[in-house]
Amino acid sequence: MNPLRLAAICAALSATTVCAQTPATDKPAVPDWAIPGSATHKQVPPPRDFHRASVHDRTPIGVFSAQSDIGAALVPGSSSYANGAYTIRSAGYNVWYSRDEFRFLWKEMKGDVSLAADVAFPDPNGYGDRKAVLVIRQDLEDDSRQVVVALHGLGMIQLAQRPEKGALTKDREFRVGGRGRPQGNSPDSLVNDLAKRIGLEKRGNRFTLYVSLEGEPMSAYGPPIELPITGPFYVGIGFCSHLPDVVDGAMLSNVVLVNKAGKVR
Repeated sequence: MNPLRLAAICAALSATTVCAQTPATDKPAVPDWAIPGSATHKQVPPPRDFHRASVHDRTPIGVFSAQSDIGAALVPGSSSYANGAYTIRSAGYNVWYSRDEFRFLWKEMKGDVSLAADVAFPDPNGYGDRKAVLVIRQDLEDDSRQVVVALHGLGMIQLAQRPEKGALTKDREFRVGGRGRPQGNSPDSLVNDLAKRIGLEKRGNRFTLYVSLEGEPMSAYGPPIELPITGPFYVGIGFCSHLPDVVDGAMLSNVVLVNKAGKVR
């Protein structure tokens, strides 16, 4: 991200924190640990005893049974489904460390699972570490054991796990793209250089990342993660803006959700 833009975001968030602590407003304060890291600010993990109860909407949406604001970000999230595409909007400091804040569309499942989706970010100027995610998690609390595939706004793909409830997240990172590159005669003309499609397969206790960069058949990236997640568990898609009180969004389409392994496509 442009350093000036990042500085402006951090300054705005710092100002929000100050205002939120005055009696003149009831807007929740942004904790210092939740402000993104920058040249002038170091982001640290949340306090180990810090939690917010997730907020649930049990209305089915597309192939999913319900949706939740995991970790109850300071601004409520939302989502819609039309023409085979899910538009998910959410604030949230991160899906990382020992707890998460993101909008999650989910289905309760058991056994093996194949999950995949095309990903697009409608706002080309969003924060670089925003994440569209595919998730398999043990519960709906903010510190659940889980496996996550994430496509970041600047192109990095991540296969992450929280190996135990409340533990710090560990990951493998694949840098395969970027926000865009100049194309044609206009400086405003960009070609999206991100991966086109991401997938996650659960086969027993093995979780594998799948990627299609330019529309080719999906292929496995790196070795699988080994992690016991017992059924029933929660499978779905989501988004996190990586900004604690700023809402952004992603569109996930052509979603595959099959209760078998080997069906990622």
